[in-house]
Amino acid sequence: MLLLPTACGDPAPARAEPPPHSFAPLVEKMLPAVVNISTSQTVKNKKQSQLPMPEFPPGSPFGDFFRDYQERQKENDQGGGDDKGGQATSLGSGFIIDPSGYVVTNNHVIEGADEITVRLQDDTQMKATLVGTDKATDIALLKVEPASKLPAMVWGNSDALKVGDWVVAIGNPFGLGGTVTAGIISARGRDIGAGKYDDFLQTDASINLGNSGGPLINLNGEVIGMNTAIFSPQANDGEAGSVGIGFAIPAVVIKNVVQQLRDTGKVRRGWLGVQIQDVTPDIAETLKLKQQRGALVAVVSPGGPGEQAGLRQGDVIVSIDGKDVTNGRMLPRIVAEEPVGHKAALVVLRKGGKINVTVSLGELREDTDAGAVAAATGNTGPAEAEGTIDSVGLTLDALSPKVRQKYSVRDDAQGVAVVRVAPNSPAAKRELKAGDLIVEVGQEEVNTPNDVAVRVTKAKDNGQKAVLLLVERAGDLLFVALPLE
Repeated sequence: MLLLPTACGDPAPARAEPPPHSFAPLVEKMLPAVVNISTSQTVKNKKQSQLPMPEFPPGSPFGDFFRDYQERQKENDQGGGDDKGGQATSLGSGFIIDPSGYVVTNNHVIEGADEITVRLQDDTQMKATLVGTDKATDIALLKVEPASKLPAMVWGNSDALKVGDWVVAIGNPFGLGGTVTAGIISARGRDIGAGKYDDFLQTDASINLGNSGGPLINLNGEVIGMNTAIFSPQANDGEAGSVGIGFAIPAVVIKNVVQQLRDTGKVRRGWLGVQIQDVTPDIAETLKLKQQRGALVAVVSPGGPGEQAGLRQGDVIVSIDGKDVTNGRMLPRIVAEEPVGHKAALVVLRKGGKINVTVSLGELREDTDAGAVAAATGNTGPAEAEGTIDSVGLTLDALSPKVRQKYSVRDDAQGVAVVRVAPNSPAAKRELKAGDLIVEVGQEEVNTPNDVAVRVTKAKDNGQKAVLLLVERAGDLLFVALPLE
């Protein structure tokens, strides 16, 4: 399967909202604010300028239209020598959010463009300037200079959407004019692997190639999302198409990003100063948590907001500003939406107790967490002999110069090296591998194979079914619940 951008008391029983008799009145009002966006970019490989040929029924006039279009593109590419390069074109959609000429679209629609053209519903064309982009959320803001005020859309509350609500997806792909499809919200909070802030709306309203950047609206005519990606099977010929599962960025995210781009040309995000992971069932049991929920703190960045507020490695954050944190994916998204300097109120589970922590958020930068793992660890003690813990299938060695060289372990790393993992052992089932460093066992630091063996034995003697390891792998820290049975 592929995920593709679409360059595209007792409550009363719930009652389903009936579909409107016709979407025509709604669409008639909205279409003038939906635009086609075309871009051009100089490339060395002229083959990149060819758009994929959509499939049409036999005899469809659209088939001739696209064949003619591609022939013209091919002729244009052949007009210059190879050393001059060709022109790659891209077509997508967008929508106007201010009568003065501000247009929202996807970043992937305009990324790398030398020139951007906005075409209105009445075929008026205007050159657009790029106000700013945010790759993390795939949002871009453009500005055109119209002769008069333009029709504009208004924001809706995407947080109020429920699964089953009616929505309408509008686009202006390939310059053909507005296209409209209707459906329902089929899921919320989808993580499609596009980025760490994924929180997509899923809809069964058809979203096809060229609809990227178009609005997803509710029955009140408000923008509640932006069409961004489709879920598609890969056909035998390598082509992909819509199967009725599309994804849209929620309006609450777009509105915040667009406002910052409009004000400053960039996006500033809150930073907690920790690296986190999900709480798995094994980890929940090992930490004696009543529920499998929250975000487990794997790394606390030295000098960061979290460390200054007293957060520790192994803490489980279960709430922020009154919002439940049900998994590790939620926390970065919530924090990123908060302004820099915001005092976030956290509820943290630590060693069987619950504490409240207030963190003054810093500003997230691309290099903010660089070196956090290295700075959080120190040097090791003297090397000791290799040791094997048969009960869990681990063969360990202290970090001698030879071991560091063999596994490319940095000089300031601490812990105990995994040198062998027995097949079908508890360690193998948790995907531990040679070259991993065990930094902690049971939230206590270890420096020798004997340290690990003693703590594993102690955990077994205490009747624990698993012991919590803190493991460093390729510079990243993660917790692993190692079974003892």
